[in-house]
Amino acid sequence: MKFKEKVPAIEAHRWFKNGDHPLDACETFTGSDGKPFQGEGHVVRYYRRPDVPGDSSCPFCDVSMCKHGWIDFPPVGITVCPGNWVISVGISHYFAMPHERFLERYELVEE
Repeated sequence: MKFKEKVPAIEAHRWFKNGDHPLDACETFTGSDGKPFQGEGHVVRYYRRPDVPGDSSCPFCDVSMCKHGWIDFPPVGITVCPGNWVISVGISHYFAMPHERFLERYELVEE
């Protein structure tokens, strides 16, 4: 006998830059130079780690780490590469999945 994994419907949004997730609600602030800048998202934050230089390349996608996002997820957090899908799991829990893997596993549900 053969079995197929039953995957429930999920909510997901493709992420490329700060503010792309609909729940990010990024505010605009005025910097000390008088220029506006966008605050970080509520779901996907700016990628900042003291042990990883922002100009280094990501080992997964080869894009500069300063172009990446971060999801707080204990104990270590989740790096979000540009083009990843941010998937909602329950209330206020999110994880990231590469685009190719997402397309292999999920298909659009027509509403």
